[in-house]
Amino acid sequence: MSKVKKAFFCQKCGSQHAKWQGQCNACKEWNTLVEEIIEKPAAKGWEAPLKNESATAQPIPITQIKTQNEQRLSCQDEELNRVLGGGLVPGSVTLLGGEPGIGKSTLLLQISLLLQQKVLYVSGEESQRQIKLRADRISASNENCYVLSETQTQKIFHQINELVPDVVIIDSIQTLQTSYIESSPGSVSQIKECTSELIQFAKKTHTPVILVGHITKDGNIAGPKVLEHMVDTVLHFEGDRNHIYRILRAQKNRFGSTAEIGIYEMLSSGLRGVNNPSELLLSQNQTEMSGHAIASTMEGIRPLMLEVQALVSTAVYGTPQRSTTGFNAKRLNMLLAVLEKRAGFQLGSKDVFLNITGGISSEDPALDLAVVGAILSSHHDIALEKKTCFAAEIGLSGELRPVPKLDQRIREAEKLGFETIITAKFKQDDFPKTGITIVKLSKIEEVVDQLFG
Repeated sequence: MSKVKKAFFCQKCGSQHAKWQGQCNACKEWNTLVEEIIEKPAAKGWEAPLKNESATAQPIPITQIKTQNEQRLSCQDEELNRVLGGGLVPGSVTLLGGEPGIGKSTLLLQISLLLQQKVLYVSGEESQRQIKLRADRISASNENCYVLSETQTQKIFHQINELVPDVVIIDSIQTLQTSYIESSPGSVSQIKECTSELIQFAKKTHTPVILVGHITKDGNIAGPKVLEHMVDTVLHFEGDRNHIYRILRAQKNRFGSTAEIGIYEMLSSGLRGVNNPSELLLSQNQTEMSGHAIASTMEGIRPLMLEVQALVSTAVYGTPQRSTTGFNAKRLNMLLAVLEKRAGFQLGSKDVFLNITGGISSEDPALDLAVVGAILSSHHDIALEKKTCFAAEIGLSGELRPVPKLDQRIREAEKLGFETIITAKFKQDDFPKTGITIVKLSKIEEVVDQLFG
């Protein structure tokens, strides 16, 4: 047994200090240092190093390094495969975060039951019977899925050595603890040490590992920020619990794009991947109503048609309200200022409420024109044409700016039966011929004339 060492760790950023102090030197936060006892034996890690193992790695010229295409492991889930870039890479470590009750454990259990390879599902939060009840609710069964309820990393690795699984799922990383460190589970040092052991295991055995991470009230993954730097892929599961749709985003991916999203529908039998979300997100109401506009947006390389709803009414209490759901509130204030300054609409004394239907949140600049169209439609109480959609960014001077990947947006609108798309002026050479009518405008005044004559 080596000498017991005490250190002070910042619970915000994970930096180590020799003594206690009121302010962390790294992140400048106050009262975040907590004393933890560190006890490190000579042989540390998920397994003892071999005697014949070389002590140091030798440098190799980059031209002599041999590469080969990694054979990805399909998750049997189109949405997850899309976000990961084609599937799980052998030896990769994936971190999945999200709000409590959003469906993280349900998603990973579904994947465990769909995979044909041997999967070890380790849960530190639920018993084996609880997981079985959830599997019965999903109505899926797989002989290759093994469930283990354990929090000690050394015991988990012992079972891994006996079972030799192809995929390991840990739910969650905040519940694990290692015997090498004497601190409570969920502390900064425990999370870092347990994650380091799992990464060593994944890289040495080429076994994909998926970790579930809790998040704080700010929406960030709990624990030190270095945790996100250590893993290969960071996924975020988001959505409104009052709506049935869930969005899976890649915030970091060493083996693929971070622009992809996966959309799921939460059902009583589990999560179902949505292949064509545009048809589900659009309202099926046949009657024309004011304050509705359709925007052609992009999430990664996937085009999405979103319905924007706006309500403009007279302010009751003197101070106008600005309320948004799924759209940036500061962006809304900017667009209202542009409408007042460049188009002459007096909206300063009006309440403006904006909503993106389906519980979807989007940051695409192409939403600007649809937001303006919905606000003006509600202001005039005139319904827009149902077969018309919008895709353009609005600048501070009231000009319409083109948005990227316009050809894909137009093809998606044409596929869903739209007859007209209003956008900014662009070079005709960059876009092939299509059956949909493309209205190219340059200023917001032209948009008002186009919509309301």
